[in-house]
Amino acid sequence: MNRLAQTALLFLLGATLLHAGTTDLYLRYVKEGLRPLVLLAGAVLIATAAATLWYDRRATPASAHDGASRASAPAHDHDHHREPRVSWLLTLPVLALILVAPPALGSYSASHTGTALTKPFGFPALPAGDTPLRLAVADYAGRAVYDDGRALRGRALKITGFVSLDRDGTPYLVRMGLNCCAADAQPVKIALSGDIPPVLRPDTWLEVTGTYTPRRTKDPVNNGPIPYLEVTTARPVPTPHDPYDETWNT
Repeated sequence: MNRLAQTALLFLLGATLLHAGTTDLYLRYVKEGLRPLVLLAGAVLIATAAATLWYDRRATPASAHDGASRASAPAHDHDHHREPRVSWLLTLPVLALILVAPPALGSYSASHTGTALTKPFGFPALPAGDTPLRLAVADYAGRAVYDDGRALRGRALKITGFVSLDRDGTPYLVRMGLNCCAADAQPVKIALSGDIPPVLRPDTWLEVTGTYTPRRTKDPVNNGPIPYLEVTTARPVPTPHDPYDETWNT
């Protein structure tokens, strides 16, 4: 690959990272807290491309005196002239990142991956009140399984996640969690009972209001514990700004 192709690829990759970091596109790949690093990496790549181009421009006049000798040399390396054109194919994956944003992982990944619920280090006190208490999927699941729902009993709870169905048709409310990036995403699941909508489509996002129940089941994939939620109402909601729940493993 010649210097021009290297510079162009560095610039395109840097511009792609900046585009992803200044929009919500980066959330398809990494957790929200890594946004500054995505922007920094994009800026560094663009700066490197500019420095490479500047260095190449400076080096060009110094090598102009041997241009005549190069012209008189036989064209012995025909493949060398084709190499830069082939190298431009490396821009296709970069352009794909801009033009084809992958969807967030959903019900297919959840149904083929066992619940990643782990015991938290502790359970912070929940705010008092009569209004429904909003909880993350992982927070409810952790308290229901490892704290026997002590702080959840008698409370109206509101939880948001997407729908996943197992092979028997059991509905789960799921949120995928990230340690770092989408490649390590794992689901935490809540089984639903009670007043469930008669028709549930996988990947539909629901805001569910319900109450704690001691009922539990085992994940059919890895036998991990899955608590139930007794549903009182459920309504479809748009996909959230961040489809991954960052705090699931804290």
